[in-house]
Amino acid sequence: MPELIVTNFNRNFTGVSATAAGVLRQQVGRYDLALAGHALPGCPPAISPADALRMCHDVPSGRPFIIWHVRRNPEMRKAIWARDVLRLPVRIVFTSAAQRRHSMVPRWLISRMDAVIATTDRAAEFVPHVRAIVPHGVDTERFNPAHDRASAWTATGFPGARGIATIGRIRPEKGTDRFVAAMIRLLPDMPDVTALIIGRAGRSDSAFLQSLKDQIAAANLTDRIVFPGEIAPDALPTLMRGLSAVVQLPRYEGYGMTPLEGMASGVPFVATDAGYYNSFAAQGRAGLITEEAPQDVAAALRSILSDPVRHASMSATARQVAEAHFSVVREADGIGEVYDALWDEG
Repeated sequence: MPELIVTNFNRNFTGVSATAAGVLRQQVGRYDLALAGHALPGCPPAISPADALRMCHDVPSGRPFIIWHVRRNPEMRKAIWARDVLRLPVRIVFTSAAQRRHSMVPRWLISRMDAVIATTDRAAEFVPHVRAIVPHGVDTERFNPAHDRASAWTATGFPGARGIATIGRIRPEKGTDRFVAAMIRLLPDMPDVTALIIGRAGRSDSAFLQSLKDQIAAANLTDRIVFPGEIAPDALPTLMRGLSAVVQLPRYEGYGMTPLEGMASGVPFVATDAGYYNSFAAQGRAGLITEEAPQDVAAALRSILSDPVRHASMSATARQVAEAHFSVVREADGIGEVYDALWDEG
């Protein structure tokens, strides 16, 4: 009988999926748990939501109830159904990263949670029942620096001597167009650098994607600004440690794990002031926060990539900051304190 059920109802591997998987891998040795919904890499086999409900008819030994940890609207609805309609011995914990006001339905769902964990102080301003502020953490064992960055980049098979990347859905909100504009400014001056746009565009963003490709072709950079598509979660750490910089330029971001994954891999970042990026940057020692204008982004990257001493210093600091302040072990510990408080209250 599980004492903890972690839900993942989205079949696509998203940023939410990545954070849930990282924490779940840490929780396996701490709790008798089950993953309900779709599988997550490196995690226990998933069971169906129906099986999860069947498991909740009795309380686990030594616990007053089973905790459901949810992160999405459909997961909240299922947990509320279990607790309030089926009257099962369930309490619900929700993680909230959004740094803006939720729409009406999510606001109602969140109001029905037993405990909310916010990932930042700002996110906590938009939700009730906040029990703790626990920043997302990165798995510093999976993401680790290369012994030889040049060799790691060569092993990826991409052209050039060095690589930089932006990672995420290809759409305006993620600032993919900002990245392309900055690369068109930067790459002619850095002939050994290849830029990767990792992710996919949804059907509704196909015209947006084509416009980016047209801009790249007009700049004669088709061979140097590459669209590899999505990268499998298990392959991402190997690719990440070969990069020389991560670039994230979103118009909105709730939290943003990609710079942290880069930092754990010894890769500095350049980003707009979105999500939690400013807290990761360590006053410019691990990453640079820039304005979104292409010339500003290009200048920030050039200042890192053209200075080997500075790049080496930022790479080392990035790894240190990730280990000391943003590890997934710290996140799992903070979440565990919320669980324990709920169970102690009975």
